[in-house]
Amino acid sequence: MPYFAGFDIAQYPKQPMMDWLKANSNLKWCGYYFAAPNRPECGWTGQYNSLKSNWGVLPIYVGQQDPRTATANYKPSSILTSQQGSIDGGKTASLMANDGFPSGSFVYLDWEQGDITAVGATDYIRAWVSAVAADGRANPAIYCAHGVAQSVRQIIASINPVPSTRFWCWMVSEQMAEPHPFTGDLANLPTIDPTGCGYAGAQMWQREQNAIVTFTVGAPMSKLQVDFSTSSLADPGSPTPIV
Repeated sequence: MPYFAGFDIAQYPKQPMMDWLKANSNLKWCGYYFAAPNRPECGWTGQYNSLKSNWGVLPIYVGQQDPRTATANYKPSSILTSQQGSIDGGKTASLMANDGFPSGSFVYLDWEQGDITAVGATDYIRAWVSAVAADGRANPAIYCAHGVAQSVRQIIASINPVPSTRFWCWMVSEQMAEPHPFTGDLANLPTIDPTGCGYAGAQMWQREQNAIVTFTVGAPMSKLQVDFSTSSLADPGSPTPIV
């Protein structure tokens, strides 16, 4: 079975850099961040139509977060209630439709914390998934730690009817999680089975975070800080698998 390399980056690097990456790497898909409660507008919104002919696209909604994800410079929005999950799920479906994603495309709720023990976390995740599924314009999907994925799966299983859901899981060594120089080969990024992350239900595995890639002379940008993944789908957001 073939697997596919992908990446995500907070700020849209603009079309010339996307074209350069397409021509000079084996990357097949990219993350696509919507403006969300815990993600300011970062340039991806409105770019789907210019990307879809050359890239698989994985749309991401960074919804409410566990307050423990706070840092010295970041205090997350943490309204972890069923009501807020329904509100955010409805907004997510509208964002997908407004940017022209095909009906039934999968959009990924980004849950950063490595567990779901925060008060209200289960309620929020269940309500977001339910709202996206009930809206009908998109399908719900999840980004989370590999160790919490089965617990999230059980939350989704409590919804009637149980929606079809994809999982993008992170499992990253401490060394590969902190900002570090990229030492790999962009033309031959690993394309390995995403279930190697430790969760058998994963379609995508984010295996390296905060890699600082320095580009050769002639690239539109000199460097970028990138997260790398591997996937069983060439287009992780597509309504049906594209290989």
